[in-house]
Amino acid sequence: MIRTRFAPSPTGYLHIGGVRTALFSWLYAKKLGGEFILRIEDTDLERSTEESVNAILEGMSWLELDYDQGPFYQTHRFERYKEVIDQLLANGHAYYCYATPEELDEMREAQKAAGEKPRYDGRFRNFDGTPPAGVQPVIRFKNPTDGEVVIEDMVKGRVVIANKELDDLVIARSDGTPTYNLTVVVDDWDMGVTHVIRGDDHLNNTPRQINLYKAMGAPLPKFAHIPMVLGEDGSRLSKRHGAVSVLQYKEQGFLPEALLNYLVRLGWSHGDQEIFSIDEMIEHFDLNNVNSAPSTFNAGKLLWINEQHFKVAKKEHLSRHLAPFMAELGCDLSQGPDLANVAHLLRDRAKTFMEMAQAAVYFYQDFESFEEGAAKKHLRLVAAEPLQLLLNKLEAVQEWQAEPIHAAINAAAEELGVGMGKVGMPLRVAITGGGQSPAIDATAELIGKPRCIARLQMALTYIAARGEGE
Repeated sequence: MIRTRFAPSPTGYLHIGGVRTALFSWLYAKKLGGEFILRIEDTDLERSTEESVNAILEGMSWLELDYDQGPFYQTHRFERYKEVIDQLLANGHAYYCYATPEELDEMREAQKAAGEKPRYDGRFRNFDGTPPAGVQPVIRFKNPTDGEVVIEDMVKGRVVIANKELDDLVIARSDGTPTYNLTVVVDDWDMGVTHVIRGDDHLNNTPRQINLYKAMGAPLPKFAHIPMVLGEDGSRLSKRHGAVSVLQYKEQGFLPEALLNYLVRLGWSHGDQEIFSIDEMIEHFDLNNVNSAPSTFNAGKLLWINEQHFKVAKKEHLSRHLAPFMAELGCDLSQGPDLANVAHLLRDRAKTFMEMAQAAVYFYQDFESFEEGAAKKHLRLVAAEPLQLLLNKLEAVQEWQAEPIHAAINAAAEELGVGMGKVGMPLRVAITGGGQSPAIDATAELIGKPRCIARLQMALTYIAARGEGE
């Protein structure tokens, strides 16, 4: 069975690049009927935090990137790592290195001065003497010195590295804790990972890890190293480009599936299609179509994709995500229309839930004043007669629905012999407080008759107070 994994380190937030790696791994497993594993690589005890772990779990939950196994924590597996390290020592694939940090620094400086690549020189590789006193040794892997490592990468193609280019990496620190390259190999082996899909910043680790797999007698997974995501200026993606925690996109009001749609298109394509449902992503995803060149993050494109998803999402789905934003604005949703209907009405006019919520406040809260610009333009003395006529006709509407409301507005315009704008715009400002809203008949229906009547009366009072001095 196909098994993929996402293995973040909890040393910071879950960011866009990490989410894209998780998504590609998740899609590949889903596409082929396999399993997706979540592993928390928390062996960096100084930098790993519970807060970061929680942010990873919450981000995965919000994105609905469900995992079949896990989360597994590396800190719970130290006994297993020690067992493997002891086996490597016993069979001659690892050794104790007693070089002090000062000796290693001197070695590297000498190599630099000689124009050589700084690397461990293997001085304790075949050591069988008396260990120097007072030195806590590290444990190094005895990397092969001849031959080459061939990586048949599913994205990068064939990559060949000569073993002589690789030095003997540390697999256990002087305090006994295992290092990344050791733990990741043991975990992927034990968890039956068949495909390692990760960022190409890990490519230089892969030949070392392949040699570790071979020394352990473990089966090799297939590797796919996906290219990095860059900022629009071509540099590595950072906070200033929008590489914030994925949860900040939730807070800004993006749909999770829209964010995933945007990320899947960063380096992967299916013809010219831009908008994908989750099911379509699973159906069409193929590692063979992942571009080997870096992708560029574009915040404007993400907003556009979010807009497109707003237009096709079910209104109940929109309302579920919109509700927390309404609560933040102090709206009591019991004091107004069904939020799903409001979301449906506003879906074409907002780029984010934050915008949608701000546009929806007047459905749930009465306002004490009108927007100054809109009122100055549309609530003038000349609007008093149309608004009074509208008030009379709307009071007479029995079934408070968009169609009879529309008929009442039309009737008022015809009776006055003016265009719809002369009636509709003052009405819009009167019942919404501003000059922007969806279709005024549908908007009035959701605001409700009592509120519309009260707000029309408020508008007439406002106009009267302005008096003749215009």
